[in-house]
Amino acid sequence: MSDIEIRDDRAAGRLEAVVDGEVVGRIEYFVLETPGRALVPVHTIVEPAHEGKGIAGSLARELYTVARREGVVVAPLCPYVVKWAERHRDEAPAAEPELLKAAREWLAAHPERF
Repeated sequence: MSDIEIRDDRAAGRLEAVVDGEVVGRIEYFVLETPGRALVPVHTIVEPAHEGKGIAGSLARELYTVARREGVVVAPLCPYVVKWAERHRDEAPAAEPELLKAAREWLAAHPERF
């Protein structure tokens, strides 16, 4: 398998994994603005032909890297990212409960987004 390129399509709310020019996986997310700024991953999707190759983990790691670079936190709602963060606590600091609550409320108020 070729190297994985990860690109952030902020306008579309997707962090995409690209292999040989093809999008093979993505994390769909939104940016929470209040009560604090956070990246909120909602879904992690990897194409079936590319499962088991570390793509989802690479996407999760990059999401935390982007957040760190921007000085914000990740408030994960995606079950995969939640489990990844639990296994990588040194790379994935926990979000405050109030941010997670606000993220769930935002998602409930915008069901058409995902």
